[in-house]
Amino acid sequence: MLAYLCSPIAFAEGSGTLWRRKLVPFLRDQLGQRVYDPSEEARKSLTAEEIANLAHWQTTDLERFRRAVRKIIASNLDLIENKTDYLVCYWDASAEQSANAAAELTVAHRTGIPVYLVTELPVEEINPWILGCSDHVFSSVESLKEFLTSRFSHERQTQLWKD
Repeated sequence: MLAYLCSPIAFAEGSGTLWRRKLVPFLRDQLGQRVYDPSEEARKSLTAEEIANLAHWQTTDLERFRRAVRKIIASNLDLIENKTDYLVCYWDASAEQSANAAAELTVAHRTGIPVYLVTELPVEEINPWILGCSDHVFSSVESLKEFLTSRFSHERQTQLWKD
């Protein structure tokens, strides 16, 4: 199985890596799943020149910047549409500034891929679009882990094969 990790990167504190650090080892080691973390992987679709100049091009050469970012967008959305089994999105206050998280959630929802939203925000503070694209909402990474364990643990999968 492949879990796609989604959250704001550009405007998030520490590029949104803290929650991922809590979840990735669990998914890989406990559940035996593969993980795609765009904060780590997305730039692999770029050339060395694009990586080196991306931030600079945003203010000096918008066309080159857009071409490079569109490579990331195409790669990420293709992965969601064609290889992802479920998407986990961490939604915090910085998410309102993020376009990538909302777009990735929407694509996953639209293609029938389960979307698991993790947020500490009260639901009334979350954009209705985001809630509408989510299949389950969790108040913490720990509650998500409990859910995933009950759904995808090795014991659970073994039992499903027996049934």
